[in-house]
Amino acid sequence: MSRIAKNPIAIPAGVDINIAAGNVTVKGAKGQLSHELHPLISLEVRENDVHVNWDEGDKKADALAGTTRAIVSNMVTGVGKGFEKKLNLIGVGYRAQVKGKVLNLTLGFSHPIDFPIPEGIEVETPSQTEISIKGCDKQKVGQTAAEIRAYRPPEPYKGKGVRYADEYVVRKEAKKK
Repeated sequence: MSRIAKNPIAIPAGVDINIAAGNVTVKGAKGQLSHELHPLISLEVRENDVHVNWDEGDKKADALAGTTRAIVSNMVTGVGKGFEKKLNLIGVGYRAQVKGKVLNLTLGFSHPIDFPIPEGIEVETPSQTEISIKGCDKQKVGQTAAEIRAYRPPEPYKGKGVRYADEYVVRKEAKKK
């Protein structure tokens, strides 16, 4: 039995939830998201809460109930407040700059990298070595940050590369003679 799925999802002011034909749509100030529900799972809106319903005897439905509750909760949070990931570029000459719908990265390669910004994602560069990724879809924000970080992940000797703002890189000691 899923303990997570038993918790109701509070609907904040300014967020509208529509459940129809196995599809849930959430609208808010930051945008609109939709998710297709599995046939074993159903959602019910009571007062200002969303409740997940499923057959508690079915193991697959049990697993899907917690996942569905987490996805819908992230959708509600995303259209209300939004999600943000911050990246830092550490290294001499490493720079980032937004030009329209393209993020231009200089990461020590022989050529600059042009990363196309996906739909529904905002990328800002407060300084040349900081990247801020914002959006209402938690999965898209995280995936975009991971793709940018994958161009030059932090290396363990000097710590150079693209890292998350809250990431700690374990440094190795250099070779001894």
